[in-house]
Amino acid sequence: MKRHLLPVLLLVAAAGLPTFRAQAQDKPVLNTAPPAPQPAPPRPVEPTPVPATPAPEPTPEPTYNAPVQSTPDAPSGLDFPNRKNTKAGGAEDKPPTRKFLYTNLGLGYSSVDGISNFNASLAPAIGFRITDKFAIGPGISYAYNNYSLSPDNFYRTYGFTYPTPNGSLTAAGANSLSSSSLGFKVFAQYIVYKEFFIHGEYEVTNAQLAGYDGNGYLAKINRTVSSPLAGIGYRSYLGENAAVDVLGLYNFGNSVFSLYPGFNLRFSLLFNIGK
Repeated sequence: MKRHLLPVLLLVAAAGLPTFRAQAQDKPVLNTAPPAPQPAPPRPVEPTPVPATPAPEPTPEPTYNAPVQSTPDAPSGLDFPNRKNTKAGGAEDKPPTRKFLYTNLGLGYSSVDGISNFNASLAPAIGFRITDKFAIGPGISYAYNNYSLSPDNFYRTYGFTYPTPNGSLTAAGANSLSSSSLGFKVFAQYIVYKEFFIHGEYEVTNAQLAGYDGNGYLAKINRTVSSPLAGIGYRSYLGENAAVDVLGLYNFGNSVFSLYPGFNLRFSLLFNIGK
C-alpha cells in the first residue's frame, strides 16, 4: 500500500508547484523602498544680453570767428544796440501808431558870476506823427530851480566878498534861493538816421526867476519866459510800443536868470498809443 501512495503524493506535489510559485511572486518583497519620482528636466538657461557699446561721440570741429567786417552802416565794424530792431518811428520801419505819449526828465547845471543854477524839469506831452520820420506835439512843463552862492569860492575867484551889504545872496542872509515854474510848450522831432534824431521845442513859462532888488540882493520875481531849445537825441527801444530817449539840448535864450541852463541833458520815455 505504501508503494501505491508514494507515487500519488508525488503527482499531487508536482501539480501544485506552479500555484505555489505564483503566490510567492505576488507577495511584497521586504526591505525595499517604493520607486523614486523622476527628476524634473532642467530649465533652459537664457543667455545674458551683452550691453551694446555706445558709438563714440564725434569730436566737435573748432569754431572760427571771422574778423569783424566793416559795412556802409558800420564803418568800424561795430554796431549800435537795437540798430536792427528799429520800431515805432524808426527810419527803417513803419511806426505801429500815429500817436504817442512823450515825457521827459531834465537835469541841468550852470554857473555865472559865482552863482550856480541847478535845474530839474518834468514835461509830459502828446505827439502826432505827420510822417514816419517827422512828429510834432503840445505839452506842459514844470521846472524847479535852485540858485546858490559859495562865499568862499566867490572870494577866491574874484578877490572880494559878494557885492551886497552883508555879503550874502539874499536880504535875509541866505546863500540859496529856490523857485518853481509852470509852462506850455510845443516840440518837433525828425529822425535823421535810424535811432538818431534832431529835437527842437519852444516853451513859454509863467516862471519864478531870480533877480536883483534895489539893494543888490537876489530875490524871486515873476516873469514870462520864452525858452527856445534844440539839439540831438538817441532812441533805444524797449519793445514795439516803448522807447527811451537820451537828448542833449542847448538853450539859445540862456542867461543867469533863464529858466533852463545853457546845456540840458534829458531822459525821455515814449509810449505808443491808439492805432
